Amino acid sequence: MNVHMYTWAITIVVMVAVLAIDVLVIGRRPHVPSFKECLLAVLLFVGLAVIFGIGVTVFSGAAYGKQFFAGWLTEYSLSIDNLFIFLIIMAKMRVPKHLQQFALLIGIILALVFRGIFIAMGAAIISAAAWVFFIFGAFLLYTAVDLVKDFIEKDTEEEATDNFLLRWVKRRFRSTEDFHGTRMTIIDRGKRVMTPMLIVIIALGSTDLLFALDSIPAIYGLTQEPYLVFTANVFALMGLRQLYFLLGDVLQRLVYLPIGLSVILAFIGVKLVLHAMHHYHFDEKLGFSLDFSIELSLGVIVVTLLVTTVASLLKSRSERTAEVPESVDSPL
Repeated sequence: MNVHMYTWAITIVVMVAVLAIDVLVIGRRPHVPSFKECLLAVLLFVGLAVIFGIGVTVFSGAAYGKQFFAGWLTEYSLSIDNLFIFLIIMAKMRVPKHLQQFALLIGIILALVFRGIFIAMGAAIISAAAWVFFIFGAFLLYTAVDLVKDFIEKDTEEEATDNFLLRWVKRRFRSTEDFHGTRMTIIDRGKRVMTPMLIVIIALGSTDLLFALDSIPAIYGLTQEPYLVFTANVFALMGLRQLYFLLGDVLQRLVYLPIGLSVILAFIGVKLVLHAMHHYHFDEKLGFSLDFSIELSLGVIVVTLLVTTVASLLKSRSERTAEVPESVDSPL
């Protein structure tokens, strides 16, 4: 793609403007968003993503449009999995409901910064050495297996609220026990100390930093265009805060989502390895192509997400039905 600098500039300026307005509004008036507010925001960002993808298709070609949609769907599904971890963090750290929106917003801003750095690093590494696809592919295959392991052992909760960065911060800095609105630090007995809000934000940011290690290699397996990688991440994250409140308990019902994500990551991992082999002309020696088409990739992602969602909802429905005691007819 031939992306001019002014296109990058406009994209970043619009993103920063939207986030700045959010920070000003929510920072001054923290609240629990209504269902209508969340639904409209999610539909808005999803609609903008679809319009953007259509625009990419019109101005840059169908191939790039498909790459964007495949990348966006992958990042969006990985982001939904992040929401489950965010729920655990909020519950474990007892974040008041009306302050959760602010914490999520700052966490998402940190996520965008981290991912922007990783995207730039990934583009530089890929342009310098194609063999890095072997490493990316192997890492995604490892992650896919790890997701299945976590699903079986159900040990995600402890990892979400006890990583190295959080332990280091808690050891080095003193914090208050109570929240003080959206303030991250306060003056206590003449010394500046942290509030639990700052600890929550660090937990959210560090957690997403770990998730970025999976998501960035995954999307580079679908497109090598940094602009599409960046915009797919932006659209996947911008509506995440409202999606958190919109889905609520529904997230708990997506029990098979980790399995679906493991399938997608494993598929992309294999795709990356085959792409690297194709780059080094292994297919010429074997006599057949080793590269998957973007149409196949998009199809696998969509079908996997649909099957995962339907299977999860059916399982949750059957469990709820089983919990309802059967009625007993009274004897006549």
